[in-house]
Amino acid sequence: MIPFISRQLIYPLQESLLNRPTFPYLESLEKTQWLSRAELEALQLQKLQALLKSAQQHSPWHAERIASSGMNLDALSFEELRKLPTMNKADAQQHGQAMAWKEVPGGSFRYTTGGSSGAPLIFRYGRSRQSSDAAGRIRARRWWQVNVGDREVYLWGAPVELNNTDKIKTLRDRLINQLVLNAFAMSPSTMDSYLRIIHRFNPSCIYGYASSVALLAEYAKRNQHSLNLPALKVVCTTGEPLYPEQRQLITEVFKVPVANEYGSRDIGFTAHENSHQQMLLMSESVMLEVLDVNGLPVKVGEMGEAVMTGLCSDAQAFIRYRTGDMVRMAADLDKEGRGLHVIDEVLGRDTDFLIHQDGSIIHALAAIYVLRETPGIEQFKITQQAINEFEILVVCNEHWNSNDLAIIAEKFRTRFGSACITHIELVNEILPESSGKVSQVVSKVALPI
Repeated sequence: MIPFISRQLIYPLQESLLNRPTFPYLESLEKTQWLSRAELEALQLQKLQALLKSAQQHSPWHAERIASSGMNLDALSFEELRKLPTMNKADAQQHGQAMAWKEVPGGSFRYTTGGSSGAPLIFRYGRSRQSSDAAGRIRARRWWQVNVGDREVYLWGAPVELNNTDKIKTLRDRLINQLVLNAFAMSPSTMDSYLRIIHRFNPSCIYGYASSVALLAEYAKRNQHSLNLPALKVVCTTGEPLYPEQRQLITEVFKVPVANEYGSRDIGFTAHENSHQQMLLMSESVMLEVLDVNGLPVKVGEMGEAVMTGLCSDAQAFIRYRTGDMVRMAADLDKEGRGLHVIDEVLGRDTDFLIHQDGSIIHALAAIYVLRETPGIEQFKITQQAINEFEILVVCNEHWNSNDLAIIAEKFRTRFGSACITHIELVNEILPESSGKVSQVVSKVALPI
């Protein structure tokens, strides 16, 4: 489809037919991003007050929560908000029906998260949340000179067999110049096909799970695929931590910068990197607090848990929601002059950290580098089953040496304690998770915080 037609006709028509105010909200976002930080925080408080009053009126669970806190919604401040106890995934799982606004204007839709860290979360979202996600992502793409209707490739979880609804979605995707490639199927033959398809499609943007895009880039480099993509401006990654060596590899292979996205299914599109690799919060749509183990705000620059409020989550409000993500905020302002809050670093979910035998928290990179430094390893997955117990799946190549088993085990003991036991299994392939991600590290040990 010609980008101009897709941008000016097809996409706006789709959003209008679906009763989603995406483009009015986008127009607003294009203006509000240039507000000062103080003006943006005043806007946040205004939206927060409206959300709290809506939840008080339409959600029995939130109404009880607000009443018990003793907070004054008519004299709302960020300090006043801290009177409200935080909520977590278990609360949303247990009280979802009592949280949802059943008669929310425009209706609501049921969504189920993947449940990769335990039981899945079932929740409701409405038109406001849909439009805020879409508009926020469009604005972030524009930071990279990618506009609505420009060609995009999505390396995403896609069903192998398409039903009628999926076929309609596929047609819709093509009309708005989005091409979806199945991240569930990342075999050598499919990756070879994907590279040819991407070459022919010549997209302005490639978007996908960080691990899946890195895997495709590694395959292209190893097999000396020469990619000529003159329209490509950026590769956007999402869904999981983007490690430095992955960013470097993707940039080397695709010859464009990498912009990482941060978000979750329950809160939605949260932040995106600008051209200076600053992670900018969607401050008009999401309010972010960074709290310590006692629930108190940390100083700017210190690590803490990301506690979020979805300011557009009226269908089922997520207010002071503990995400399990560990982040650091930056004191810096956006280098291009926006008032949006800057996240210094997203350190990942608690499942992206590993635990030493002495109980200290170690970033997953400590384990990743051990495997990365081993020449005979093509692909790997590390799972910490318990303190002192690691399971490692390895796809090896012709450089693999049986002595590597002992070397890896010794390096893990050095990093995680002398009692550390590693179970290493050589496999032909490592299958993606149900989401389509190919995670390098998974921890089943709770963080001691």
